[in-house]
Amino acid sequence: MVSTALPRLVVAAPSSGSGKTTVATGLMAAFTAAGLEVSPHKVGPDYIDPGYHALATGRPGRNLDAYLCGPDLVAPLFLHGAADADVAVVEGVMGLYDGAAGLGELSSTAQVAKLLRAPVVLVVDASSQSRSVAALVHGFASWDPEVRVAGVILNKVASDRHEELLREALDACGVPVLGVLRRAPLVRTPSRHLGLVPVAERRAEATGAVAELAQRVRSGCDLGALFALAHSAPPLPGKPWAPPVPASRPHGRPVVAVAGGAAFTFSYAEHAELLRAAGADVAVFDPLRDTALPPGTAGLVLGGGFPEVYAPELSANEPLRREVAKLAASGAPVAAECAGLLYLARELDGEPMCGVLDATARMTERLTLGYRDAVAVGDSVLAAAGTRMRGHEFHRTAVDPGAGGPEDGKPETGEQENAKPRNAKPGNAKPGNAKPGNRTAPAWGLTSRGSRPGRRVEGFVKNGVHASYLHVHWAAEPSVARRFVGSCVGGCAA
Repeated sequence: MVSTALPRLVVAAPSSGSGKTTVATGLMAAFTAAGLEVSPHKVGPDYIDPGYHALATGRPGRNLDAYLCGPDLVAPLFLHGAADADVAVVEGVMGLYDGAAGLGELSSTAQVAKLLRAPVVLVVDASSQSRSVAALVHGFASWDPEVRVAGVILNKVASDRHEELLREALDACGVPVLGVLRRAPLVRTPSRHLGLVPVAERRAEATGAVAELAQRVRSGCDLGALFALAHSAPPLPGKPWAPPVPASRPHGRPVVAVAGGAAFTFSYAEHAELLRAAGADVAVFDPLRDTALPPGTAGLVLGGGFPEVYAPELSANEPLRREVAKLAASGAPVAAECAGLLYLARELDGEPMCGVLDATARMTERLTLGYRDAVAVGDSVLAAAGTRMRGHEFHRTAVDPGAGGPEDGKPETGEQENAKPRNAKPGNAKPGNAKPGNRTAPAWGLTSRGSRPGRRVEGFVKNGVHASYLHVHWAAEPSVARRFVGSCVGGCAA
């Protein structure tokens, strides 16, 4: 079996708020400043932390999510992202053993560490403890024998005496202290309703913040010991993932416009790679600044982000809004996730948007968050009826209506099992049949997990438009990109 020798480590913590992002981003930047090629990764679906990782390393931040992509794809995607790297640093999510609700270790940092055979560095907020830190670390290190907690970084340490007490307690634990970060004024990393403000909205300030994090890690941690620990990871078996190249591709290369800029910052790096492999040329544009779509646009991808923050500016760019509406009316494929859904609505918080969908969007106080099991209700430019995927929702906005209806744009009732053809199989429908005309239909039937379990239909399919709150990872179902690019040229490349 093929295997790859790649130094790597996972930065985890007992809980959220312990300092994972501080340590992981600072470590990435410190290793990079030392002349190493660092591959950055993030456990889970989060888009924002990988932006800071990319700024720290100069490489795309990549996600490793065993729920969205399945456990079998975690190591291949990791190896793909880490090609030609000297070392890989993986930032965990939540607490080390926290995963998808009700599904054991699935999608947890611990599971990813095991799949990668990577040593774990535990970041502990030591601000309100001394000797108890040993019991905490011992518990995390012994809970699962397959997880190798190989070092500790103590965060928010108050003084030399405090450090002495912590080290003394940990001496008997058998887990070495690889770093101590003192209490200090917080590095300026402002947050708002969905977490940190993305790098794209504050690049100059974010660059300074990352440099400060690197300095803190460099002065407080044993970089040599951490690098040696990364080298202790055994060769990782398996081949790197690669975006599949279809046996037949469209003649010519259709241009797929992908929204970027400050309002549209949420995208997985593999999506553009899959589009290119399927035969498209990817052209990034900024809906805040560009008054026209890229020349020759044959398809449009509107990912996630924060249009609610920039609603007046997006609305003011009327020439682009008209072009988007015209493209959608022509039947060209348009894939919109979350922010893209809001942009295609008639209005967002009272500001006119593209008007492609007869729906209105607004900010709310309620956070919608969690993994979803999804099934395509009908054929679309992304999926054939019955295609099953897993996705993630993360937003504080609401769209009215919440889903397309069979005739009038109002949500259908009933469960998704009753909304799809009984014998539907993924990939059978041609893109030529994937555009249901002017009627608006739901995009997905969703099963929710977590504190509000249930089933519902969500999103909109109209002509070539597929718009939904659901974030999905196309690497889990590469036929999505092939189908989308095939729809750009009126034929199926899948």
